[in-house]
Amino acid sequence: MPSSVDSVPDTQLGLLMRLLPATVRPYALLARFDRPIGWWLLFWPCVWGVALAGGAIDHWPLLFWMLLGAMVMRGAGCVYNDIVDRDLDRQVERTRNRPLASGAVSLKAAWAWLLFLCGVGLVVLLQLPTAAQLVALASLVPVAAYPFMKRITWWPQAWLGLVFSWGVPVAWVAIRGEADWAMSLLYAGCIAWVIGYDTIYALQDVEDDAIVGIRSSARRMGNWVRVGVAGFYLLAIAGWAGALWLVRPDPLALLALAPAAAHLAWQVGTLDPEDGRNPLDRFRGNRTTGLLMAAACFVVGSTA
Repeated sequence: MPSSVDSVPDTQLGLLMRLLPATVRPYALLARFDRPIGWWLLFWPCVWGVALAGGAIDHWPLLFWMLLGAMVMRGAGCVYNDIVDRDLDRQVERTRNRPLASGAVSLKAAWAWLLFLCGVGLVVLLQLPTAAQLVALASLVPVAAYPFMKRITWWPQAWLGLVFSWGVPVAWVAIRGEADWAMSLLYAGCIAWVIGYDTIYALQDVEDDAIVGIRSSARRMGNWVRVGVAGFYLLAIAGWAGALWLVRPDPLALLALAPAAAHLAWQVGTLDPEDGRNPLDRFRGNRTTGLLMAAACFVVGSTA
């Protein structure tokens, strides 16, 4: 069965994967280490929470722990997702060559790899204050439920939004010790952002998903997908603007959000659902959105 990097169309670190020993490579691919966009999108909400809560300078080591946590827990999530979806993955063109679906990694070995990644995640968890540890542990239930959402709802992207935005409350509570309305609005905006960008990502699989019965917001929106993504991005901007205002009620603070808002507008304006490469490129562009939003949170949080 093929298990090379070439079988993964959206790989970004192909050279690095080829440098790994052949016996290790399938496990790196299983955890999606060749696709750093996933852990960047998981990491940025952590940065936003730390920065807007005012801890980016005094608590900067926490950001490195959260980066490691994002990398290993995103990898663990991908391994778990592939364990659950291994039969479906064999029926979808883009996923049939994933290590579990192709047979490059056995089910038993995948479970062992998952436990190892979770062990590294536990080390990261222990670096957090107790209250933040409890918030982080509360994510385990929605994370475990996520792979099944595409079977029971047209909006698995909304569930992913809950999961991939969890870094906001974890980081916020780690810095401030408690939740508040600013954190809640930042979290809500992040959920809307995830729904938007993951709808764009799901455009790659619309035809195969229809054949095997996988539901997604991209399929649900149909010809209105650009309008739908724009709507969720507007909700994201509104939530973020509210969070920034509550931290620093100054019109100038909202200007810090302008670059991120402009980048989201560019994504929607240039999105072409019919172009096979375009949705993937626009999806990846959210790494830049995350960076721009991190800059806004740092400026506002450090001057509040």
